[in-house]
Amino acid sequence: MKIRKQAYGTANIVGKNIERLRLERGIKQRDFIAKMQTMGCDINPTSYSKLEGQLRSANDKELFVIARILGVAMEELFLEQ
Repeated sequence: MKIRKQAYGTANIVGKNIERLRLERGIKQRDFIAKMQTMGCDINPTSYSKLEGQLRSANDKELFVIARILGVAMEELFLEQ
């Protein structure tokens, strides 16, 4: 598993869980972004990286699409680990 270079921010509470779940599934960030885009969620790599790093808020559409791709209920994105 790749080690995060920067500390997490405080702009959201889901970023760490999204990153963890994505890595547990062995999905590369660029492939995850491509899946989000094919599901109608227009996000660029910088915005997605900031979302995982908790440097920006996530909107409802992003959270919905992310949960669908990861195969989890949206609530799981908010659980403390």
